[in-house]
Amino acid sequence: MNKQTSLRSQSWFNTDNLKTFIHRSWLRIESLPDDVFDNRPVIGICNTWSELTPCNSHFRELADHVRKGVLEAGGTPFEFPVMSLGEPLMRPSTMMFRNLVSMDVEETIRANPLDGVVLLTGCDKTTPALLMGAASVDLPAIVVSGGPMLNGQWRGQKIGSGTHSYKFVDMVRTGQMTTTEYREVESCMARSHGHCMTMGTASTMASLVEALGASLPQNAAIPAADARRGRLARESGRRIVEMVRDDLTLSRILTRAAFENAIRTLAAIGGSTNGVIHLLALAGRVGVPLQLSDFDSLTRSIPLLVNLMPSGEHLMEDFFYAGGLPAVLHRLGDLIDRSAMTVSGKTMGEQVAEAPCWDGNVIRDLSNPFKTVGGVAILKGNLATGGAVIKPSAATPELMRHTGRAVVFDGIADFDRRINSDELEVDENSVLVLRGCGPRGYPGMPEVGNMPLPQRLLQRGIRDLVRISDARMSGTAFGTVVLHASPEGAAGGPIALVRTGDLIELDVEKRRLWLNVEEAELERRKAEWTPPPPKPSGYARLYVEHVLQADEGADFDFLRGCRGAAIPYAAYATATRPME
Repeated sequence: MNKQTSLRSQSWFNTDNLKTFIHRSWLRIESLPDDVFDNRPVIGICNTWSELTPCNSHFRELADHVRKGVLEAGGTPFEFPVMSLGEPLMRPSTMMFRNLVSMDVEETIRANPLDGVVLLTGCDKTTPALLMGAASVDLPAIVVSGGPMLNGQWRGQKIGSGTHSYKFVDMVRTGQMTTTEYREVESCMARSHGHCMTMGTASTMASLVEALGASLPQNAAIPAADARRGRLARESGRRIVEMVRDDLTLSRILTRAAFENAIRTLAAIGGSTNGVIHLLALAGRVGVPLQLSDFDSLTRSIPLLVNLMPSGEHLMEDFFYAGGLPAVLHRLGDLIDRSAMTVSGKTMGEQVAEAPCWDGNVIRDLSNPFKTVGGVAILKGNLATGGAVIKPSAATPELMRHTGRAVVFDGIADFDRRINSDELEVDENSVLVLRGCGPRGYPGMPEVGNMPLPQRLLQRGIRDLVRISDARMSGTAFGTVVLHASPEGAAGGPIALVRTGDLIELDVEKRRLWLNVEEAELERRKAEWTPPPPKPSGYARLYVEHVLQADEGADFDFLRGCRGAAIPYAAYATATRPME
């Protein structure tokens, strides 16, 4: 690699004029010795710690490990906060604020004397938000995830965050679990620091970061409570200093080959459908051509190798002990582009060449997969002309080919009001359709696509229906759920034209999602359709006016592309009269 001859931060520190005097003198408040300004790489530690983000509540300690690693490698660390996104608490949806956080990250990095950055990510949207923002600046950057919680344990059984939440609430609704037992489970499920320990969105995004080559090996799976998580953070602090000296920027990591590796990994691990939308957004930031159809063409031959909830029975702690993501990448063999560069300085092939698997029940191989269907399928048809996403590995096999009568809900409030009504005409063959919950419609595309089933069907023992929406669902969820229908209802997409009683055909094998209504009738309905009223002022209005559709990653139209690390009005800092 070509060694970097000059550091970006030195334009703040290495001359004797008024501006550099101010830069250095104010930093003296932090008790910095003289030599920190002497051509040392300045490393930002981008921290999403917040007490309102429980998954990231241990990040102060994690940041300290990174700081020690930076100092040991001869760098100068500066920790800075950005807006944090706590999935369990934020309303209306953390997805509404992903792009805002990416702007916070991008502008903070560019505006300050940073040569490289360590991104501390954990809860679902913090990972794509921080990586998108850093990619838009294109300095050396490395991701350190917070790690999953320890396995949930309740009365002798493993319980998974999210996945068992949905199961238990249905058990309460049908009288199979008491409210006292339901309360008891709370502390048994979330019993350590860390994000969801199922293969939900947080674990998926940590895995995809590792598959992209943007983190050191084992970033995805080391539990938050394990001392090896702190060691990884420390090693990442050391490594970012070396990356700066080697000028190993994100654009050299996030290549087309890296995205293809991540997409194949998404299928092999049974990852969250949210991974699709975040990878599309990230690719848009670095200018890598990526389309929704690529997810289908790249994963058709990829079976499910990882036996983790919600598609299987194990949890992330088991995944780590079995070998973690390096074992998966090794077992994917030639399906992975081994020439892709990683932040370790090694190619992906070099990095996983000897990766062992210690438990073949948790991580299977291609000759003996856990399921023959992988984690992602892309559907198209007149009901989703821009495409829709389903997770076959978490769906009911008997429903993967199904035709049923639509039961339509206009928004989540309408759904909540009517789903358990005795007047609702619904049975086990029905197809629940929820619209008005896409990027513009909600706004913010909430995780409501896995609609709860009517209570009277649950009491009959029915546990799944085909469900279709323009919303998302939690990566911890399960069921035959079609998501991200694009264009969304609020944008006048085909899902806006569905009426209760219409027949809908789903055929996952043929990748078909079809509304059995004559074209002339659909045109008549479209002529009658009226768009929703505009949103009020503020961020919600900015969001609705500029958000792209799900098949383009739901990023803002003005954020696509890399804007680089050049400093606006930088001439002011260098042209100031030298001191006398």
